[in-house]
Amino acid sequence: MKETEKTLVFNKLLDQYQYLGLTEEFIDEDADFTIHNLKDIHQVIPYQSPVYRTNFFSFVFVKDGSGKYTTDELVFEIRPGTIYFTNPGHFKSYEWRTLEEVYLVTLSESFLKENVHADIFDEFPFLLAETVPPRVIKPDVFTEFEQLYQQINRAYFSRSVYKNRIIGNLFVVLLLRIKECFWKDYNPIYEGNRSSQIVKNFKKLLEKHYRQLASGEAQMMFRVQDYADAQHLHPNYLNNVIKSKTGKAIGTWISEKTIAEAKSMLQNSAISIKEVAYRLGFSESANFSNYFKKHSGFSPVFYRKQQSGTTS
Repeated sequence: MKETEKTLVFNKLLDQYQYLGLTEEFIDEDADFTIHNLKDIHQVIPYQSPVYRTNFFSFVFVKDGSGKYTTDELVFEIRPGTIYFTNPGHFKSYEWRTLEEVYLVTLSESFLKENVHADIFDEFPFLLAETVPPRVIKPDVFTEFEQLYQQINRAYFSRSVYKNRIIGNLFVVLLLRIKECFWKDYNPIYEGNRSSQIVKNFKKLLEKHYRQLASGEAQMMFRVQDYADAQHLHPNYLNNVIKSKTGKAIGTWISEKTIAEAKSMLQNSAISIKEVAYRLGFSESANFSNYFKKHSGFSPVFYRKQQSGTTS
Protein backbone atom coordinates (compact mmCIF):
# COMPACT_ATOMS: atom_id res chain seq x y z
CA MET A 1 0.00 0.00 0.00
CA LYS A 2 1.43 3.36 -0.99
CA GLU A 3 1.92 6.03 1.63
CA THR A 4 -0.37 8.44 -0.24
CA GLU A 5 -3.13 5.84 -0.09
CA LYS A 6 -2.66 5.41 3.64
CA THR A 7 -3.42 9.09 4.21
CA LEU A 8 -6.87 8.90 2.57
CA VAL A 9 -9.05 8.66 5.67
CA PHE A 10 -12.57 10.12 5.67
CA ASN A 11 -14.64 10.75 8.80
CA LYS A 12 -17.74 11.71 6.84
CA LEU A 13 -19.10 10.87 3.40
CA LEU A 14 -19.11 14.56 2.49
CA ASP A 15 -15.35 14.71 3.07
CA GLN A 16 -14.89 11.71 0.80
CA TYR A 17 -17.00 13.15 -2.03
CA GLN A 18 -15.30 16.54 -1.79
CA TYR A 19 -11.87 14.92 -2.06
CA LEU A 20 -12.92 12.73 -5.00
CA GLY A 21 -14.63 15.61 -6.81
CA LEU A 22 -18.04 13.92 -6.76
CA THR A 23 -21.48 15.55 -6.52
CA GLU A 24 -22.20 16.75 -2.97
CA GLU A 25 -25.69 18.26 -3.23
CA PHE A 26 -27.45 15.17 -1.81
CA ILE A 27 -25.24 15.02 1.31
CA ASP A 28 -26.12 16.88 4.50
CA GLU A 29 -22.96 18.42 5.94
CA ASP A 30 -24.02 17.87 9.56
CA ALA A 31 -25.71 14.48 9.25
CA ASP A 32 -24.43 11.28 10.85
CA PHE A 33 -26.73 9.41 8.45
CA THR A 34 -26.96 9.60 4.64
CA ILE A 35 -28.83 7.72 1.91
CA HIS A 36 -28.85 8.29 -1.86
CA ASN A 37 -28.73 6.66 -5.29
CA LEU A 38 -25.10 6.51 -6.44
CA LYS A 39 -26.21 7.27 -9.99
CA ASP A 40 -26.90 10.82 -8.81
CA ILE A 41 -23.31 11.09 -7.56
CA HIS A 42 -21.30 9.45 -10.34
CA GLN A 43 -21.84 11.48 -13.50
CA VAL A 44 -19.17 9.60 -15.46
CA ILE A 45 -19.16 5.79 -15.78
CA PRO A 46 -17.00 3.69 -15.71
CA TYR A 47 -15.46 4.98 -12.49
CA GLN A 48 -12.50 3.70 -10.45
CA SER A 49 -11.93 5.05 -6.94
CA PRO A 50 -8.57 5.37 -5.20
CA VAL A 51 -7.86 3.28 -2.09
CA TYR A 52 -9.16 4.90 1.10
CA ARG A 53 -10.46 4.28 4.60
CA THR A 54 -13.68 5.53 6.21
CA ASN A 55 -14.63 5.97 9.87
CA PHE A 56 -18.31 5.18 9.32
CA PHE A 57 -20.50 2.20 8.42
CA SER A 58 -21.62 1.70 4.79
CA PHE A 59 -24.46 -0.42 3.36
CA VAL A 60 -24.86 -0.84 -0.40
CA PHE A 61 -27.93 -2.20 -2.20
CA VAL A 62 -27.33 -2.95 -5.89
CA LYS A 63 -30.58 -3.18 -7.85
CA ASP A 64 -29.05 -2.37 -11.23
CA GLY A 65 -25.29 -2.01 -11.52
CA SER A 66 -22.06 -3.94 -11.97
CA GLY A 67 -18.47 -3.54 -10.93
CA LYS A 68 -15.87 -4.62 -8.42
CA TYR A 69 -15.37 -3.99 -4.72
CA THR A 70 -12.13 -4.41 -2.75
CA THR A 71 -11.75 -4.51 1.02
CA ASP A 72 -8.22 -5.00 2.34
CA GLU A 73 -6.85 -7.97 0.34
CA LEU A 74 -10.24 -9.35 -0.76
CA VAL A 75 -11.86 -8.59 -4.14
CA PHE A 76 -15.56 -9.16 -4.87
CA GLU A 77 -17.58 -8.85 -8.06
CA ILE A 78 -20.77 -6.78 -7.90
CA ARG A 79 -23.87 -7.50 -9.97
CA PRO A 80 -27.63 -6.84 -9.71
CA GLY A 81 -29.08 -8.16 -6.46
CA THR A 82 -25.86 -7.63 -4.47
CA ILE A 83 -25.99 -6.38 -0.88
CA TYR A 84 -22.87 -5.64 1.14
CA PHE A 85 -21.72 -3.58 4.08
CA THR A 86 -18.46 -2.54 5.73
CA ASN A 87 -17.51 -1.19 9.14
CA PRO A 88 -14.92 1.51 9.90
CA GLY A 89 -11.19 1.09 9.37
CA HIS A 90 -10.73 -1.05 6.25
CA PHE A 91 -8.76 -0.22 3.12
CA LYS A 92 -11.44 0.05 0.44
CA SER A 93 -11.80 0.80 -3.25
CA TYR A 94 -14.51 0.24 -5.82
CA GLU A 95 -15.10 0.22 -9.55
CA TRP A 96 -18.41 0.80 -11.35
CA ARG A 97 -18.73 -0.49 -14.89
CA THR A 98 -22.49 0.14 -15.08
CA LEU A 99 -24.59 2.13 -12.62
CA GLU A 100 -28.34 2.69 -12.79
CA GLU A 101 -29.86 2.11 -9.35
CA VAL A 102 -27.54 1.50 -6.42
CA TYR A 103 -28.40 2.91 -2.99
CA LEU A 104 -25.72 3.74 -0.46
CA VAL A 105 -26.48 4.20 3.24
CA THR A 106 -23.81 5.56 5.58
CA LEU A 107 -24.10 6.12 9.30
CA SER A 108 -21.88 6.69 12.33
CA GLU A 109 -21.66 4.58 15.47
CA SER A 110 -23.26 7.44 17.38
CA PHE A 111 -26.30 7.35 15.10
CA LEU A 112 -26.55 3.58 15.50
CA LYS A 113 -26.42 3.80 19.30
CA GLU A 114 -28.76 6.78 19.63
CA ASN A 115 -31.41 5.96 17.03
CA VAL A 116 -31.19 2.29 16.10
CA HIS A 117 -30.33 0.19 19.17
CA ALA A 118 -28.55 1.04 22.43
CA ASP A 119 -26.81 -2.37 22.45
CA ILE A 120 -26.35 -2.40 18.69
CA PHE A 121 -23.31 -4.70 18.54
CA ASP A 122 -24.79 -7.15 21.01
CA GLU A 123 -27.98 -7.47 18.98
CA PHE A 124 -26.19 -7.40 15.62
CA PRO A 125 -22.69 -8.88 16.13
CA PHE A 126 -22.01 -9.13 12.39
CA LEU A 127 -21.43 -5.36 12.42
CA LEU A 128 -18.15 -6.04 14.24
CA ALA A 129 -17.01 -8.82 11.89
CA GLU A 130 -13.70 -8.18 10.18
CA THR A 131 -15.12 -8.84 6.70
CA VAL A 132 -18.55 -10.05 5.62
CA PRO A 133 -18.56 -10.95 1.91
CA PRO A 134 -21.28 -9.46 -0.31
CA ARG A 135 -24.33 -11.59 -1.01
CA VAL A 136 -26.39 -11.82 -4.18
CA ILE A 137 -30.01 -12.01 -3.05
CA LYS A 138 -32.89 -13.61 -4.96
CA PRO A 139 -35.06 -11.01 -6.73
CA ASP A 140 -38.11 -11.53 -4.49
CA VAL A 141 -35.99 -11.15 -1.33
CA PHE A 142 -34.16 -8.14 -2.75
CA THR A 143 -37.56 -6.50 -3.35
CA GLU A 144 -38.20 -6.70 0.41
CA PHE A 145 -34.91 -4.88 1.06
CA GLU A 146 -35.77 -2.34 -1.62
CA GLN A 147 -39.07 -1.52 0.05
CA LEU A 148 -37.24 -0.93 3.33
CA TYR A 149 -34.43 1.29 2.03
CA GLN A 150 -36.89 3.28 -0.08
CA GLN A 151 -38.98 3.90 3.06
CA ILE A 152 -35.81 5.04 4.81
CA ASN A 153 -35.00 7.27 1.83
CA ARG A 154 -38.42 8.94 2.02
CA ALA A 155 -38.09 9.43 5.77
CA TYR A 156 -34.61 10.92 5.34
CA PHE A 157 -35.86 13.62 2.97
CA SER A 158 -39.02 14.33 4.98
CA ARG A 159 -39.53 17.25 7.35
CA SER A 160 -40.88 15.10 10.18
CA VAL A 161 -39.73 16.03 13.68
CA TYR A 162 -39.50 12.27 14.27
CA LYS A 163 -37.30 11.67 11.24
CA ASN A 164 -34.36 10.09 13.08
CA ARG A 165 -36.63 7.86 15.16
CA ILE A 166 -38.49 6.70 12.05
CA ILE A 167 -35.20 5.98 10.27
CA GLY A 168 -33.89 4.18 13.36
CA ASN A 169 -36.90 1.90 13.62
CA LEU A 170 -36.86 1.09 9.90
CA PHE A 171 -33.14 0.39 10.13
CA VAL A 172 -33.72 -2.14 12.91
CA VAL A 173 -35.97 -4.08 10.50
CA LEU A 174 -33.33 -3.76 7.78
CA LEU A 175 -30.61 -5.09 10.09
CA LEU A 176 -32.81 -7.99 11.18
CA ARG A 177 -33.31 -8.97 7.54
CA ILE A 178 -29.56 -8.68 6.90
CA LYS A 179 -28.88 -10.79 9.99
CA GLU A 180 -31.32 -13.41 8.72
CA CYS A 181 -29.87 -13.49 5.19
CA PHE A 182 -26.16 -13.07 5.94
CA TRP A 183 -25.38 -14.44 9.37
CA LYS A 184 -27.05 -17.85 9.65
CA ASP A 185 -24.42 -19.50 7.43
CA TYR A 186 -21.59 -16.98 7.77
CA ASN A 187 -18.24 -18.50 6.90
CA PRO A 188 -15.49 -17.39 9.32
CA ILE A 189 -12.80 -18.17 6.73
CA TYR A 190 -13.23 -14.58 5.58
CA GLU A 191 -11.99 -13.41 8.96
CA GLY A 192 -8.54 -13.89 7.47
CA ASN A 193 -5.24 -14.35 9.27
CA ARG A 194 -4.06 -13.98 12.86
CA SER A 195 -4.04 -10.19 12.66
CA SER A 196 -7.69 -10.17 11.62
CA GLN A 197 -8.59 -12.34 14.60
CA ILE A 198 -6.73 -9.98 16.94
CA VAL A 199 -8.71 -7.02 15.55
CA LYS A 200 -11.99 -8.92 15.92
CA ASN A 201 -11.21 -9.87 19.53
CA PHE A 202 -10.19 -6.29 20.36
CA LYS A 203 -13.45 -4.87 18.94
CA LYS A 204 -15.51 -7.41 20.87
CA LEU A 205 -13.70 -6.65 24.13
CA LEU A 206 -14.02 -2.90 23.54
CA GLU A 207 -17.78 -3.23 23.10
CA LYS A 208 -18.15 -5.59 26.08
CA HIS A 209 -16.14 -3.32 28.38
CA TYR A 210 -18.23 -0.27 27.57
CA ARG A 211 -21.41 -2.24 28.26
CA GLN A 212 -19.91 -3.12 31.63
CA LEU A 213 -19.08 0.53 32.32
CA ALA A 214 -22.62 1.59 31.41
CA SER A 215 -24.16 -1.06 33.67
CA GLY A 216 -21.83 -0.38 36.60
CA GLU A 217 -20.05 -3.75 36.35
CA ALA A 218 -16.77 -1.90 35.70
CA GLN A 219 -15.59 1.41 37.16
CA MET A 220 -12.41 2.22 35.23
CA MET A 221 -11.75 2.58 31.51
CA PHE A 222 -9.38 -0.04 30.13
CA ARG A 223 -5.91 1.07 29.09
CA VAL A 224 -3.98 -0.34 26.14
CA GLN A 225 -2.26 -2.70 28.59
CA ASP A 226 -5.62 -4.15 29.64
CA TYR A 227 -6.64 -4.91 26.06
CA ALA A 228 -3.22 -6.44 25.42
CA ASP A 229 -3.37 -8.60 28.57
CA ALA A 230 -6.75 -9.97 27.47
CA GLN A 231 -5.11 -11.47 24.37
CA HIS A 232 -1.76 -12.27 26.03
CA LEU A 233 0.03 -9.81 23.76
CA HIS A 234 2.61 -7.07 24.26
CA PRO A 235 0.80 -3.69 24.15
CA ASN A 236 3.12 -2.35 21.44
CA TYR A 237 2.42 -5.37 19.25
CA LEU A 238 -1.34 -5.09 19.78
CA ASN A 239 -1.29 -1.39 18.99
CA ASN A 240 0.74 -2.00 15.81
CA VAL A 241 -1.69 -4.68 14.62
CA ILE A 242 -4.76 -2.54 15.32
CA LYS A 243 -3.25 0.53 13.66
CA SER A 244 -2.01 -1.46 10.64
CA LYS A 245 -5.35 -3.22 10.08
CA THR A 246 -7.75 -0.38 10.90
CA GLY A 247 -5.75 2.82 10.36
CA LYS A 248 -6.41 3.94 13.94
CA ALA A 249 -4.37 3.45 17.11
CA ILE A 250 -6.01 1.86 20.14
CA GLY A 251 -6.08 5.23 21.89
CA THR A 252 -8.17 6.62 19.04
CA TRP A 253 -10.56 3.65 19.19
CA ILE A 254 -10.96 4.21 22.95
CA SER A 255 -11.59 7.95 22.66
CA GLU A 256 -14.08 7.53 19.79
CA LYS A 257 -15.90 4.80 21.71
CA THR A 258 -16.00 6.90 24.87
CA ILE A 259 -17.49 9.87 23.01
CA ALA A 260 -20.04 7.68 21.19
CA GLU A 261 -21.17 6.18 24.51
CA ALA A 262 -21.23 9.60 26.18
CA LYS A 263 -23.39 11.05 23.41
CA SER A 264 -25.78 8.13 23.71
CA MET A 265 -26.10 8.65 27.48
CA LEU A 266 -26.48 12.41 27.14
CA GLN A 267 -29.50 11.81 24.93
CA ASN A 268 -31.19 10.50 28.09
CA SER A 269 -32.11 13.57 30.13
CA ALA A 270 -32.74 11.41 33.20
CA ILE A 271 -29.01 10.78 33.59
CA SER A 272 -27.01 13.65 35.10
CA ILE A 273 -23.72 14.66 33.54
CA LYS A 274 -22.01 13.66 36.79
CA GLU A 275 -23.54 10.18 36.46
CA VAL A 276 -22.46 9.92 32.80
CA ALA A 277 -18.92 10.78 33.86
CA TYR A 278 -19.01 8.21 36.67
CA ARG A 279 -20.38 5.44 34.43
CA LEU A 280 -17.62 6.03 31.89
CA GLY A 281 -14.90 5.71 34.53
CA PHE A 282 -14.10 9.38 35.17
CA SER A 283 -13.42 10.17 38.83
CA GLU A 284 -14.38 13.84 38.36
CA SER A 285 -17.13 15.28 36.15
CA ALA A 286 -14.80 18.17 35.28
CA ASN A 287 -12.33 15.72 33.77
CA PHE A 288 -15.12 14.19 31.75
CA SER A 289 -16.31 17.62 30.55
CA ASN A 290 -12.80 18.55 29.42
CA TYR A 291 -12.37 15.17 27.69
CA PHE A 292 -15.74 15.44 25.94
CA LYS A 293 -15.06 18.98 24.73
CA LYS A 294 -11.57 18.06 23.52
CA HIS A 295 -12.86 15.20 21.37
CA SER A 296 -16.26 16.54 20.26
CA GLY A 297 -15.79 20.32 20.21
CA PHE A 298 -18.72 20.86 22.61
CA SER A 299 -19.24 20.75 26.33
CA PRO A 300 -21.59 18.00 27.59
CA VAL A 301 -24.05 20.69 28.72
CA PHE A 302 -24.12 22.33 25.30
CA TYR A 303 -24.40 18.98 23.50
CA ARG A 304 -27.38 17.95 25.66
CA LYS A 305 -29.12 21.28 25.06
CA GLN A 306 -28.39 21.02 21.32
CA GLN A 307 -29.93 17.55 21.14
CA SER A 308 -33.00 18.63 23.08
CA GLY A 309 -33.41 21.69 20.84
CA THR A 310 -33.05 24.22 23.66
CA THR A 311 -30.01 26.09 22.30
CA SER A 312 -30.65 29.53 20.87
